[in-house]
Amino acid sequence: MTLSQDFLEALNRAHTHRRVAEGMALLDKARRSLERLSPTQPHAAELVLLLAQWVDAGYNDRSLLERLLAKFPPELRRTLPLEDYLRIRMAEAFHAFSLENIDAAINALNFVLQAEQEVPDPTLLVLIHFWKGRAHRKQGEYDLALEHIVAARTLAAQSPGSRVFTAVIQIQESWLLFQNGKRKEALRLLDEAEAVLKSTDYYVALGNIESARGRIVRRSGQYAQALEHFDRAIAIYTSGDPTHPNLARALVNAAYVKRLLALELRKRIDTRKPRPKQWADPSAAKEHRGSLRGRYLQICHQAILQLEQAKQIYTLRSQSRGIGAVILNVGYLHLDKGDIDRAAHEGEQAYRLGQDKNDHILMARARILEASIENARVEEQMGEEEDVAIHAETARKHCDEALALAQLTQNHRLLASATIASGMTAANDFFQEWELAKQRATQAASLLEPGDVDSLVHDLATLKTRIMQASGISDVLRSWSDGMIGDKTFQQISEEFAEIVISKVWLREGKAVSRVAKRLSISPKKVRRILRNTGYLQSS
Repeated sequence: MTLSQDFLEALNRAHTHRRVAEGMALLDKARRSLERLSPTQPHAAELVLLLAQWVDAGYNDRSLLERLLAKFPPELRRTLPLEDYLRIRMAEAFHAFSLENIDAAINALNFVLQAEQEVPDPTLLVLIHFWKGRAHRKQGEYDLALEHIVAARTLAAQSPGSRVFTAVIQIQESWLLFQNGKRKEALRLLDEAEAVLKSTDYYVALGNIESARGRIVRRSGQYAQALEHFDRAIAIYTSGDPTHPNLARALVNAAYVKRLLALELRKRIDTRKPRPKQWADPSAAKEHRGSLRGRYLQICHQAILQLEQAKQIYTLRSQSRGIGAVILNVGYLHLDKGDIDRAAHEGEQAYRLGQDKNDHILMARARILEASIENARVEEQMGEEEDVAIHAETARKHCDEALALAQLTQNHRLLASATIASGMTAANDFFQEWELAKQRATQAASLLEPGDVDSLVHDLATLKTRIMQASGISDVLRSWSDGMIGDKTFQQISEEFAEIVISKVWLREGKAVSRVAKRLSISPKKVRRILRNTGYLQSS
């Protein structure tokens, strides 16, 4: 097949309307001609950039793009018309992005953006902002990411025939709005994007919509519903390309939710005492606990299988950041089961992968896991007294590094997670630095959104419970009555007082939310929120 003007226009039309099967068939048919592409052929630079866009849309041949870019060495690029030179730089930026060289991608796009007046096609300017916004998001630079994504969406809306691309951009915008706490608006944008894209076979974007919904509802503690969204995303990605990295990401997200469900199940196993009337037969009680444990192990096994599949895909696609996410989740599963040494190995490996890519988010998450591991060693008093001191100091060192790394990003939840880890370290059996632990709990609470009721809120509740048990409720109330409130605002004190009173009344009223609400003349919704924050209620 010759690379004629007609071919270029057909390939471009298929991409504009996201007719994925049609576009990929055209590319497969023209593969030999593309391999023989000469930089001097008409529209050669346009073809290279269009191929980059198709790789972004799911065409599984990044190596072909790399070989075509190699045909445009620096000495040849200097002879190109400016508009073709800019196209090659844009394709080069995407290739760097796909290789996780985010800094190189941003630098290349910055260069093209500076030549904005010379960009020949307005749709290219949309593409520059779109790719640049995604690159900044990868770096955790959410304000810059949103600035470029909004610019891309605004420009796209002004271009005729860009309805589909606008919908694709809205998916990215939705996620960034969600990061800013605008959940309803984020979900609305996803609905709008889906209404446009459901008439296409653009499986990547359709899968991204379901995946984004899963992460949004997961933040609200709706784990079962989140899992349904992730399962739908997995099915959509698999139907298009069973080796696509977004499929691996959805598998990791699903495995993470299964870990959270397993943790909730384990709490029931560890804390629920059988009622005498219900379990008159001790053997029945034992059988019930055994069935719960069997379910717990089954969920963990399912999570491990999904993580193994995700790792295979990420390895095939040379996605080290994704591999790092898999390793972290496996590490937490080992830690949950008490296999501290294996968890430690995974934490170290994840940190090294983050270092290789200068990925502050992955490095911070790895250090948080490693701090949790060292705290577990302190709690179990592993080794001699000197060893316990080493574990405690190592946990503190990891927390300090995690905090410093998180502060290099705009990921508030990452910073909250590092802050909670620092608080748990201050409150461990070795340090018992309760004032620092209280400060960290207050700082972490300020970083979370009011609607958050997920695992991070439960971790904060665990820290608060540990502090309360150590310092004593009476000591806290006495300090407040003496006017010793530290740096807390009146709102923070009111919230903490509500946590103390509501949890005690709930226990006294037979754990009935409606009776607590009636007794204290507050809404059942507030009672449930407070009980979730204090760890008494699990997410439903």
